[in-house]
Amino acid sequence: MPDSSPPPWSRSPRSSRGQSTEPSNRLTDTLPRQGSPVPGLDADPPRGRRRRKAGVGEWIGRLFLVGLVVALGAGAIFAISLLGSRNNGPTKPAGPPPFFVPELAVEANAAIPGPASDIPDPDKPGAPPAETFQGWVRRMAYVTDLPERVLVAYAKATLAIRASNPSCHLTWSTLAAVGRIESKHGRYGGSTVTESGEESKPIIGPALDGTQGFLAVPDTDKGELDGDTKWDHAVGPMQFTPETWRMLGVRASGDGKAPDPQNIDDASRTAGRYLCRSGDLSVPKTWWKAVLVYNNSVDYARSVFSSADAYGKVSLTRA
Repeated sequence: MPDSSPPPWSRSPRSSRGQSTEPSNRLTDTLPRQGSPVPGLDADPPRGRRRRKAGVGEWIGRLFLVGLVVALGAGAIFAISLLGSRNNGPTKPAGPPPFFVPELAVEANAAIPGPASDIPDPDKPGAPPAETFQGWVRRMAYVTDLPERVLVAYAKATLAIRASNPSCHLTWSTLAAVGRIESKHGRYGGSTVTESGEESKPIIGPALDGTQGFLAVPDTDKGELDGDTKWDHAVGPMQFTPETWRMLGVRASGDGKAPDPQNIDDASRTAGRYLCRSGDLSVPKTWWKAVLVYNNSVDYARSVFSSADAYGKVSLTRA
């Protein structure tokens, strides 16, 4: 479920602040009616003896015995069925394993998150034992909190940036970590990412009006992206201010349309581009610089570090 608490809305400029029955068988009544012949019992009695008719008490006793036999039979059938059901082998897991992100007490500039699995080429089918791109996406979505459609966006954005800017060394785990902290992967406020990549409803952060620890950022887009003509708001799953989006926004599909901050593909590609402006992310100092430029808070950067490290660890363990 989406987190109901506000995410750490980001985008510079902003002041530094902390985060975080089968039906039963019917028995045919074969009891004789009174006066009907019963073999052996209704033959002429020996001379000197009179045939005794069954009394009401005897009939009740017979009916009781029949009922008892039926009940015992039903109980035996139930027991056999139960034993059979217990021998059907082990049950399947009820759901995915829990995904935990331990907060790591890492010092700024001291390290980068641990390694993550390689992204299989989406354009190659792969052959066993190689993992296909879609197989990798399904596996990672099963063992983490990453929705499949969102992970596709993070992975493809990472591959595109590696191709255009290989010296940046961007990892999908870092990109996913930012998305996790910024909007719970596009699920903030009950929104979800549709198959087309669009948010089911726009994600718009608080007004950057100088209160609650935010800097005052007067409107820069006449409310086009955030609906506010007085103050700017961070928008979309990766939380960019309208001004930053105008400068760096990328249309991932290349269809000629304007970049859309509420589209997970566009937002992921833009976030990767934004991070890579700081330089080589395989260098600890540069990694921290990039994340702190994204949001100037050491607590925020530690949360991103911890998330990226957790994604990397679980990705290296095949499910």
